[in-house]
Amino acid sequence: MRDLGTLELYRSHYWERSMGMDGDYEYGLFIIPSPIDGRDMAVMATNAEGWDHLSVSRINRCPNWPEMEHVKRLFFREDETAMQLHVPPSDHKSLHPFCLHIWRPHGVEIPRPPVEFLGIPEGTI
Repeated sequence: MRDLGTLELYRSHYWERSMGMDGDYEYGLFIIPSPIDGRDMAVMATNAEGWDHLSVSRINRCPNWPEMEHVKRLFFREDETAMQLHVPPSDHKSLHPFCLHIWRPHGVEIPRPPVEFLGIPEGTI
């Protein structure tokens, strides 16, 4: 994950203080405008216990794919792979009805399918 200090423009010191935290380069609360409609997306970023983690939420709906991709590109470097996980229902803990998560383990390369499985190359249809 990027040094969160590079995202100070979006940091919400108000929300950090209201939650009893003082964010730094490893964690914090950020308000990111949606690339779709410009409305606020709340992003909680943490880097702890071997994981980079982003919680991304909106007030009235879950973030969509372009919004999650936008947040991923802001918080992670171009050479980093991150993922959304669909865990078993017994492991699912929800604190917000419209929140999605992005994860990246430290020190482990996330396996990826062969590149030809990821989509149809441009110009072939």
